[in-house]
Amino acid sequence: MNRSVQPPPLPLPLPLLFLDVDGPLIPFGGQGYPTYGPPDADAHPLLARVDPALGPRLAALPCELVWATTWMEDANEVLGPRLGLPRLPVVDWPEPSAEDGRGGRHWKTRTLVARAAGRAFVWVDDEITAADRAWVAAHHPGRALLHRVDPRLGLGEADFAALDGWLRTGR
Repeated sequence: MNRSVQPPPLPLPLPLLFLDVDGPLIPFGGQGYPTYGPPDADAHPLLARVDPALGPRLAALPCELVWATTWMEDANEVLGPRLGLPRLPVVDWPEPSAEDGRGGRHWKTRTLVARAAGRAFVWVDDEITAADRAWVAAHHPGRALLHRVDPRLGLGEADFAALDGWLRTGR
């Protein structure tokens, strides 16, 4: 009997987590919203709303964090240190095209699906719609969770439970 020894399967790469800033990390809640110290004199006036405790919680998720924000590299310079996060990859946004925003989908959708390149991903944003979910389902062969965060509240307990639960299944 000839049994060939099969090498063990390669581990799947961690899912990507594309993270927006305005809304998820900087909530737009009204007066009385908690602040976490005064913002720096030259800083964005809402940076005081960034909860530093979010950084360790995000870092503990079983995924590869990627900034998916118009803050671009400023997310690493300004938010990363505030959250205690290491330097993260940043999505480079192409010039807008006629395809962006078509059918009610977000202008980020096509770029994030292309960046994922078939890999499982989560997209955390406050502007995700049913049109984005439908487009991703039709154009992305891998697993994907498009998680909309309430921009008035930012990332909270229920959001982390949903993200962690999804990330720990299907691997």
